[in-house]
Amino acid sequence: MRSSQTLEQMAATLIPGQVYRRADFVDMSSNVDRHLTELLANGQLRKLCQGLYSAPRSTPFGEALPNENSLLRAFLKDDHFVVYSQGQFNVLGLGTTQLYNERLVFNRKRVGKFTLGGRAYTFLRWREAPKALTAEFLVVQLLNRLDYLAEDHDQVLKRLGEKLTQFNTRKLMHASSHYGTLSTQKRLRNMMHNEH
Repeated sequence: MRSSQTLEQMAATLIPGQVYRRADFVDMSSNVDRHLTELLANGQLRKLCQGLYSAPRSTPFGEALPNENSLLRAFLKDDHFVVYSQGQFNVLGLGTTQLYNERLVFNRKRVGKFTLGGRAYTFLRWREAPKALTAEFLVVQLLNRLDYLAEDHDQVLKRLGEKLTQFNTRKLMHASSHYGTLSTQKRLRNMMHNEH
C-alpha cells in the first residue's frame, strides 16, 4: 500500500476526542513513526505524552479536552478504574462544600501525579477498582481521604453518623472491605455498631 493511502487509512480511523496509543496504529503501517509524525504535522493528531495521542475535537469555544475515559483507558492500558474529584463528596450531604481541580483515578496499575491532556490527575493504586461510582464508594473515599479535606473533620464525621442510614448498608460494607483503608473499615464498623 502506498504511503499516502496508509496515511488516509490511519486518518479515517480517528475519532475526534479519542485517545490512541502508538500500538493502535502498528497493524496499519509498516512505518508507524513516520506516519504519526505526518498526522501530527497535519494537525490530525496531538501528542499528549510519550506514546499517547489524541484526535482533536473542535467546539465553538475552541479545541475540547480529550475524552477522559478514552484518555485514562489508553494511559492505563486497562479499563478497571473510576475517576472522581473530592468535590463530588459535596453531593453526599455531609457538609462538604469545597471544590477541587484535581481528579483522582482509583485504579489497579499506576500511582502518582500526572498531567494528561490538560488535566491534573492523582492515581491511587488499589488491588481492584469498582465498575462505577456509587454514593457508598464516595463515602469510603471520603473517609480514606479525610486528612486531605479542607472541612472540619469532626463535623463531617458527625454528619456522616447522622446520615448513615440513608446509605445502602450492604453496599457500604462491600465498598469499605474492598476499597477502604484499615482505619476507614474500623471507623465505619464502629459507626454502624453505634447505630444499633
